[in-house]
Amino acid sequence: MVTIGTESEGQRIDNFLIRVCKGVPKSHLYKAIRSGQVRVNKGRVQSEYRLKDGDQVRIPPLRTAEPEAPRKVPAAEFPVVYEDDALLVIDKPAGVAVHGGSGVSFGVIEQLRSARPEARFLELAHRLDKETSGLLMIAKKRSALVALHETMRQSLGRKRYVALVCGDWVNDRQHIKLPLTKYLTPDGERRVRVDKEGKFAHTIVTGMKRFGKYTLVGAELRTGRTHQIRVHLASSGFSIVGDEKYGKDEVRALFARNGFNRMFLHAHRLEVPHPLNKEILKLEAPLPLACQHILDKLENQQI
Repeated sequence: MVTIGTESEGQRIDNFLIRVCKGVPKSHLYKAIRSGQVRVNKGRVQSEYRLKDGDQVRIPPLRTAEPEAPRKVPAAEFPVVYEDDALLVIDKPAGVAVHGGSGVSFGVIEQLRSARPEARFLELAHRLDKETSGLLMIAKKRSALVALHETMRQSLGRKRYVALVCGDWVNDRQHIKLPLTKYLTPDGERRVRVDKEGKFAHTIVTGMKRFGKYTLVGAELRTGRTHQIRVHLASSGFSIVGDEKYGKDEVRALFARNGFNRMFLHAHRLEVPHPLNKEILKLEAPLPLACQHILDKLENQQI
């Protein structure tokens, strides 16, 4: 029997069990819920049931998968842009995944948990691609996580990125509204493409500085689809410099020879209501030095 506290309040029962019953296959957990072996306050529930503070949850005996050697996750802290009791916002470096999975044994969230063993709750409020740098929000309370998810669902916050793209972007401001859908390549790699049957996606792109063959642009997300900025820009003929999935190989090789070995996409500015007191937070992360150096080279016509 487990008594639910505030740190798990609002979480779905299936996600709660997945977190608590580590090593148990998901299929076993869902079967236990469907068959009524899992009970909340002595009653059956559906997998969509959201837990309340004080709920009594019965977790039945469950068979775990073959035990694996525990992963050792190196502790790491990242530059903190903002922190209070409910919210942590960091400046994530490029090349670091936000979480483990898909061939990555650990990411930012696992390293933060390892560095902060006293923290009762640390969960990603949203995601950034591995090669994207910049502002990343981590909730320190379940109530903050739920509020942040609701804020993003209602598009109440504003997330602005800076990208260097191939081509001469001449428009001051352009709305890109192209529906997107996920798919897998023949070798199992996850990709996204424009598809009229896909989900609505909206990006606002503004020109910032033109360098002839390349342009620095700002991109504001009005929806939050996977790879949205990358695919919207590439599908408009302006792929991001260094993008391995949707960019140009010859451009990536050229910039690598000039010491730039990442994708030029940076989550630069965030305006969002605080998840608890609703005060508007305006946060910024400056361009990484590698990005600034490559802009200096373009400015001096060295590329």
